[in-house]
Amino acid sequence: MSENENGLVFQTFRALVESADHKFARVRDVPAYGRVSQNHFFHKVFKAYTRLWKFQQENRSKLLQCGLKRWEIGEIASRIGQLYFGQYMRTSECRYLVEAYVFYEAILNRRYFEGSEGSPKDLGVRFKELRFYARFLLVSVILNRAEMVKHLMDRLMALVDDCKSTFRETNLKEWRQVVQEIVRFTKVDNGFTMRPLRYCTINDTHQASLPYVARFHAKRVLKFRDALLTSYHRNEVKFAELTLDTYRMIQCLEWEPSGSFYQKPVVKSNENGDSIDHSAASGIINMNLAADMTDPTVPSNPRKAVLYRPSVTHLIAVMATICEELPPDSVVLLYLSASGKAGYNNVYQLENSGGSSKHSRHKGLSHTSQEQSSGATESQINGLKEFSGYYDNHLCFGPKGIDGSNNLYPGDLIPFTRRPLFLIIDSDNSHAFKVLHGAERGETAALFLSPLRPIFKNSSDVNLHNGSQFTFFLTAPLSAFCQMVGLTPSEVDTDVSNKAENILANAFAEWEIILCSSTSMDLVWGQIITDPFLRRLILRFIFCQSAISSFCPPDKSEQYLPLCLPHLPSSVAPQSEPVRSAVVQLAAHFEVADSFHFTDS
Repeated sequence: MSENENGLVFQTFRALVESADHKFARVRDVPAYGRVSQNHFFHKVFKAYTRLWKFQQENRSKLLQCGLKRWEIGEIASRIGQLYFGQYMRTSECRYLVEAYVFYEAILNRRYFEGSEGSPKDLGVRFKELRFYARFLLVSVILNRAEMVKHLMDRLMALVDDCKSTFRETNLKEWRQVVQEIVRFTKVDNGFTMRPLRYCTINDTHQASLPYVARFHAKRVLKFRDALLTSYHRNEVKFAELTLDTYRMIQCLEWEPSGSFYQKPVVKSNENGDSIDHSAASGIINMNLAADMTDPTVPSNPRKAVLYRPSVTHLIAVMATICEELPPDSVVLLYLSASGKAGYNNVYQLENSGGSSKHSRHKGLSHTSQEQSSGATESQINGLKEFSGYYDNHLCFGPKGIDGSNNLYPGDLIPFTRRPLFLIIDSDNSHAFKVLHGAERGETAALFLSPLRPIFKNSSDVNLHNGSQFTFFLTAPLSAFCQMVGLTPSEVDTDVSNKAENILANAFAEWEIILCSSTSMDLVWGQIITDPFLRRLILRFIFCQSAISSFCPPDKSEQYLPLCLPHLPSSVAPQSEPVRSAVVQLAAHFEVADSFHFTDS
């Protein structure tokens, strides 16, 4: 009778697994962008895994007697972690990210995939364990759990080495590449990040300027609710499908949750996993539990669609979906980081290679200047006027040497200017997108255009693939400043760093007051400046522009300076006293003033 009962339990378990896996496969293919509600599907899959998880907990002993393997329990928990991470990527709500971390941490602590000592090692199970470590690493990286990232890296490297020696005939090239990616990613990220990139109310809210921001009133105020982030560069630093630049932008556009939000209950179990705390987060899985995890101290994050190396057609399709579903009186942020056509980048590569003459350098610069200054030049073709400037230059979203379908032109973005658009172009051909200003089809776009070339005190740093300097300024301005002048975190002690942060915070507070008191600020900026994320980007752009303008040679400022359209008020121009003085203070504080070209005013 007992055997029949156990068999029935096992059959029920298998049926629940099959049903949950079927629903999981359906949800996994749902696009991670757009506001069309998919809650019906997600509710069904979460409900299926809730039933499955509770059933295996309540019948653990019987299932083990029937041959249930510990890795199968780990696989269920891993699927649940994937579900929560997928919800985070679709909604940008950190509560789902934390819940994914809870499940993955439970799998790690209970050693579900490691098996019993002396049992034969199975290649399929080892691959499941490798995938688990890769997914847990990605969650830990986004959550900034540095200690866990280091621990998981060590475990992943040890597991790959073990697989190499145990399964000698197996090709592990892809997994070795995964190890190389995470090592490189963490080395670059930890090398220059002085503090979290997320919006912290303590560090990023300036008390002195709060009354001015609160009183600021524009004829129209837009809400920042949606963003599309993507990058495409050769040899860019990345882990999985998260590049360093998009990772920094993701962090920059999220609230830093309070400390209590991260303190999840630790689920205890004995070595064989029989005793599990059902009251912990990984004991009960449902949407209501996730709702209870909302941090009441911060607002919700804007939704972010993150695309990894998309085709141009896919990028345009996603942008069209976001704009179509954009709520009224809202603005969408579009961040594009990619290499461009010809321009300064190719000239610079020739200079570094030592294989160019002054004539070829002059010719390349002249050609680029003509292209960029021409704007929307009109040509007469078959009696019709065509604005050729919209399609003369582009960003490359494809392998080098392949043109046409992989090119994104400025004109491709014009249809989206029917909705409020905040466009950030980070490219060696970014200035080609100046032609969008004045060509909008309904709403004047806000444009941040990166410098055409990065600039560093140590010229050799230009060739390091450490992410974009412009994006770094927008997401971690003080770290970017130190990188530009040749300082590394190991050379800057905590006290010096904290004082530098205070200098910058005081400057930002002063600039906020100036902007919110300005009578000449363009409506484009006035209608978004009350949003904390976008206001912080504007302040950091002002700092970036001023720091670089004082750092680069005056005769080459055109290629090194970022552009902002429409222009911000002259009271926050690079050489205005309030802005310039902050850069002077930082340069003196770090004892690098001799690297700048300050002029007495």
